[in-house]
Amino acid sequence: MKKIVVVGSSNTDMIMQLPNIPRPGETLSGGVFTQAAGGKGANQAVAVARAGGAVAFVAKVGQDEFGNQALAGFCAEGIAVSAVTKTAHAASGMAFIFVDAKGENSIGVAGGANDLLTPEDIMQQTSQIEQADILLIQLETPIAAVQKAIALAHVNHKMVILNPAPARVLSEELLAQVDILTPNETEAELLTGIVVSDEASAQQAAQILLGKGVKKVLITVGKQGVWVAENGQIELVPGFEVEARDTTAAGDTFNGALAVALAEDKDLKSAVRFGQAAAAISVTRLGAQPSVPTRNEIEEFLNKN
Repeated sequence: MKKIVVVGSSNTDMIMQLPNIPRPGETLSGGVFTQAAGGKGANQAVAVARAGGAVAFVAKVGQDEFGNQALAGFCAEGIAVSAVTKTAHAASGMAFIFVDAKGENSIGVAGGANDLLTPEDIMQQTSQIEQADILLIQLETPIAAVQKAIALAHVNHKMVILNPAPARVLSEELLAQVDILTPNETEAELLTGIVVSDEASAQQAAQILLGKGVKKVLITVGKQGVWVAENGQIELVPGFEVEARDTTAAGDTFNGALAVALAEDKDLKSAVRFGQAAAAISVTRLGAQPSVPTRNEIEEFLNKN
């Protein structure tokens, strides 16, 4: 089985369900509170594990109860955690999430230990990247660490999947080392200046990214689907119609399942479909990692749809 290494963030999510997301200065009562494991990197690692992939996680947590809980959770999922280190210089990452009745969310993040992940930390885990076949990475840790991980994977001829979230400007040097880029519409717009609203604009945005050296581009557009651009062609792989309860971690779930399908040598469109099915299931559930489906659930969903 091909191995996947995820480099990224680990957070504890504090979730408040309310009829509406509070406006500035507004207090809303009647909420329902839940605590759940989250963080884009951790979500993706869990998504890989539950989809049936072999995965190691490179991350940093605090020397606190939230860090202990996170490590115990990773171990329970079967994620290799030798590269998850603890720091005494910051608390574990936290995210505070409001979810409205339509499943839309508003999130504030205190990066904590995630913000202390350095290029030196990545270099100490070089063997994790060398032993893997695929690097899956996002942008919720410092860009210098992201750059180092991608450069290491690229020079060792590993497949690099970059989920460019949270949205930020990226250098052409970094993008040229990426095999598969998976932005949503917002992230694609920030990277290209193109508002993605239809096939023509998706094509335009994808061509700009391909022109910067990215090998393949997957622009996710929610339930509409994913614009898949490769070999100069672009087409929409339609999404699934489900009743959304909470969209938190849908993108992370998609990326993790996508990586597993590619590790199993599925073609790109089949891998996208597999990722879409996992994401569709996740939005029908509350929370980040609690919403991530298992391999059996994904396959059962695909068989029915």
